[in-house]
Amino acid sequence: MPHDAPAPHEVPASEPAAPAPDPAPDPDLARDARRAGVTAFVGTTIEWFDFYIYGSASALLLGKIFFADASPAVGTLAAFATFWVGFLARPLGGLIFGHFGDKYGRKKALITTLTMMGGATFCVGLLPGYDRIGAAAPILLVLLRMIQGVAMGGEWGGAVLIATEYAPPNRKLLYGAFAQQGSPVGNLLATLAFLGIAQLPDAAFESWGWRVPFLFSAVLVAVGLFIRLKLAETPEMRAALARNKPVKLPIKTVLSRYPLLVFLGVLAGTAGVAITYVKTTFALSWATSDLDFDRSTFLTVIALALVVQVIVQPFGAVLASKWPVRKAVLWMLIPEFVVLPVMFVLVGTGNFWLAVLGMGIATFPHAMYYAALAGILARVFPVEVRYTGMSLSYQLCTTLFAGTAPIVSQYLLTSFDSIWPVVALGLAYTGITLAGVLPLLARTGENAPADPDAAASDATGLRPGPRASIAGGA
Repeated sequence: MPHDAPAPHEVPASEPAAPAPDPAPDPDLARDARRAGVTAFVGTTIEWFDFYIYGSASALLLGKIFFADASPAVGTLAAFATFWVGFLARPLGGLIFGHFGDKYGRKKALITTLTMMGGATFCVGLLPGYDRIGAAAPILLVLLRMIQGVAMGGEWGGAVLIATEYAPPNRKLLYGAFAQQGSPVGNLLATLAFLGIAQLPDAAFESWGWRVPFLFSAVLVAVGLFIRLKLAETPEMRAALARNKPVKLPIKTVLSRYPLLVFLGVLAGTAGVAITYVKTTFALSWATSDLDFDRSTFLTVIALALVVQVIVQPFGAVLASKWPVRKAVLWMLIPEFVVLPVMFVLVGTGNFWLAVLGMGIATFPHAMYYAALAGILARVFPVEVRYTGMSLSYQLCTTLFAGTAPIVSQYLLTSFDSIWPVVALGLAYTGITLAGVLPLLARTGENAPADPDAAASDATGLRPGPRASIAGGA
């Protein structure tokens, strides 16, 4: 029995102790948990829509609009470089909003990140091009992309915690998938938005059409703010604030006490975040520049693959909640070594339906793993520094691997005039992920407790605790 557990009630020796009945589920708590999951999903969908429309625009025309003096190839590289700027800023957002989220609560941080993202995205839609304001255009574009990155860096960790800290103890990994589901849905909406305006004549598309998704994001942000303002602070955070004074400097605690967990968390996220940008942002540029696809056709290919992702991704969290997590991770990631090369071969044929088949099949491994990733990282750090710890791990991963994926892929393609170095890069991302997540699971324990605070305590020495199952199941 843990040392702080209440003493059992004494009963007369002549009367056997009746087994304690299972507590009846609280319908109010269940309702709040569902509402929190939906809030996390809607908020991340809007944030990812704003973030992904920039990726589609950078692949299709931002180089021409904002780097007009460069050649098409160099302009595309420059546009992908501005795309990366958003990822460079994400660790800063994770630190800023992780600090405030751990000290003052998750809700305030998430309202701020959504407002920042919406404002920056709307301003991109209003930004004049190089032909009108010269060098100021790309400079302002980079600044707005940085604001997007800071906002997204703070958004992800808070959204995951809104879902998982409201969830029942044995369903935290499943509820973490609510926040993760916002990524493919936001990406799908962004792709559909550009697919719609891609039907415009080139002159209209390049002058005003591409701006429409950026301006429309203001409507989505207003909806997201309305939903988030109605949700209360998470129960775990309220309890932590009532129990203790907040950690004075969460980042100092994370880096001094849990550096290995941060490092392994960085590696563990790689396949879940980087391969998506190889398959969408880079592949869109490759298919429309080097192959015979026009922009509408390949945007349709991506959209169909994203529909597949929306459908199959949650099953990753289900699988990890039914099996030991290590086994589930291996079953989800090992197929990537086969399906990713097959995808590029099929896309390289230039045939629409073969490209759809390849992209759809290649979606399964990293998408299912991405669903489980949030729950895995949310269980690593104690509640007092959880926002900071998991945000730092995830956002450093996106900076190092996801944000660089399109530009490194384009560089490899340009340097070697072959798609196979890009394939090798994608497979390397999978290997890096396995090198991080397997030791992370071993360190937190294959049989880690259902209570994530206890999991972090056992792994890091913050507090002792009993051990149960990390799988998130019963």
